[in-house]
Amino acid sequence: MLFGKYLNKYYLKYGIFFIIGIVALVAIDWFQLYVPEFLGDIVDLFGADGIAEEHIKEVVDLTIKVILVSIGLFFGRIIWRLSIFYASQKVESNLREEMFVRAESLSQKYYHTNKVGNIISWFSTDVETIQEFLGWGTIMIVDAFFLSVLVLIKMFRLDVFLTLITLIPLCLIIAWGAIGEIFWSKMWETRQKNNDRLYDFTQESMTGIRVIKAFVKETQQLHEFAKIARKNKDSNVRFARLSIIFDASIEIIIAAIVAIILGVGGWTVYMVSTGQPLFIFNHEVNLTAAKLVTFYAYFDTLIWPMIALGQIFSMRSRAKTSLKRVTNFLDQEVEICDTPESVDLVDVKGDIEIKDFNFKYPSNELDSLKNINIKIKAGEKIGIVGKIGSGKTTLINSLLRIYNIDKNKVFIDGVDLMNIKLTSLRDSIAYVPQDNFLFSEKISYNIGFSKDDCSEEEIKKAAQFACIDENIESFPQKYDTVSGERGTTLSGGQKQRISIARAYLKNSPIMIFDDSFSSVDMNTEEAIFENLLKERENKTTIVVATRISTVSRLDRIIVLNDGEIEGFDTHENLLKTSPTYKTMVYLQKLEDEIKGGE
Repeated sequence: MLFGKYLNKYYLKYGIFFIIGIVALVAIDWFQLYVPEFLGDIVDLFGADGIAEEHIKEVVDLTIKVILVSIGLFFGRIIWRLSIFYASQKVESNLREEMFVRAESLSQKYYHTNKVGNIISWFSTDVETIQEFLGWGTIMIVDAFFLSVLVLIKMFRLDVFLTLITLIPLCLIIAWGAIGEIFWSKMWETRQKNNDRLYDFTQESMTGIRVIKAFVKETQQLHEFAKIARKNKDSNVRFARLSIIFDASIEIIIAAIVAIILGVGGWTVYMVSTGQPLFIFNHEVNLTAAKLVTFYAYFDTLIWPMIALGQIFSMRSRAKTSLKRVTNFLDQEVEICDTPESVDLVDVKGDIEIKDFNFKYPSNELDSLKNINIKIKAGEKIGIVGKIGSGKTTLINSLLRIYNIDKNKVFIDGVDLMNIKLTSLRDSIAYVPQDNFLFSEKISYNIGFSKDDCSEEEIKKAAQFACIDENIESFPQKYDTVSGERGTTLSGGQKQRISIARAYLKNSPIMIFDDSFSSVDMNTEEAIFENLLKERENKTTIVVATRISTVSRLDRIIVLNDGEIEGFDTHENLLKTSPTYKTMVYLQKLEDEIKGGE
């Protein structure tokens, strides 16, 4: 069997199905051994001149018994298939669900160091490999053990010498399989790593297909894909070659044993039938034609367990490697999580206070934010500006707790951010990210994603707030238009406005726009801001922007420079006190003049 801390609990959860299936398997193994006996008895009833009339009824009775056993085997096989395969499929489903929950819980840091293609491979091929072993592997283990033992007992009773000969392949298969498992495990791990690379390259290429086409790099990508695919093919071929050699070896051994049984068995039957006693190693062999038929039928039954025994080694080595990869993923520490001290925010007003706050990314040596002190009153409209890399998005990510921060540094309504439950914190904040991610679903789904059971009227109102309703209504399928993967069928401005509508529909006490107006024209931006000031009059709103015109009408503006606050005041006062802000205003005016001249 296969054991691991993330797998053992499922043996208990679905143990009843495994037990039912195993009991059905053992019962089938037991009853199917009556068939060789019945066949031997039928052969015994035939004489030199055929079957005597007085034995016809016995032959009919034995034939009926064979049919009844076959019917029993038919229904028994249905039972073990339904039980064992159901249990293995449920384990696969539960394990994949557990992995998905863990994937949702892992921090951004994990996804910065692990590619999506690798993770997809763990979710698909590795989990499927584990399921295969729990299903077919369980069947093979039970058959290989119980059926082999039962058959060998029956065979020993018929003839010890011939049975000892049949033990040769079992010993060879076990030894060969134990050696092969070492190589299979290493080769399967290499194969899976190459598979990860193929998944990752394909996913990355499909995501960046527009860039590839724009720079006419299709041929280059094709060659690179061919190299990765070739490595993947080579590793698969090596693994398949070893498996084929192993399977062929087993088949050759079995065929040789069959030849020995028929040759030696036929010879002994001839000697016994001619009245010449046969002794081998002082053991008298007394094998009749009926007993030889029965013995061969037993050995024929033993062929499947021998083949299964060989396949178990290969299957188990693959499952062990895959379980190791899945376990490694599930062992990843969940960094961003609640603590026993975590509380829910109640009746959120939207007060935000940051005290002596410094932040450094795990991979950086220098602080990205330094000595940040901010106090935002409930209902204020705050802007954040600064040069590229000044720490604007980092400050927003700190409020959302994308990364863990020091305690007693950031407070919402007077509650330490690190002591707020994650669901409560993020429910209190509506966020419009920079990348404007959209699902490959209908536009109505993307807008309504932030709120459960929202009506069409609410979706339409949110679209009107973001000034996207008119565009949507112009589409042939209107709100049922599918946006395409990551919103590829929409323009940048349309994606931004749908993201704004999605955040607005959430109706949270705090709303954050992270450079969410860069792709909309000035008139549209003006209209959205009018709606924002009207609809969110008493709710805290934070707007990160690169254009001064975007934030100039807000209550106060934070100016960041190299991770430090250079100013936090109104537009008019910053023009007097902040060199960075004055420079940004000047450059924007100059840009507007140049555009006007054109």
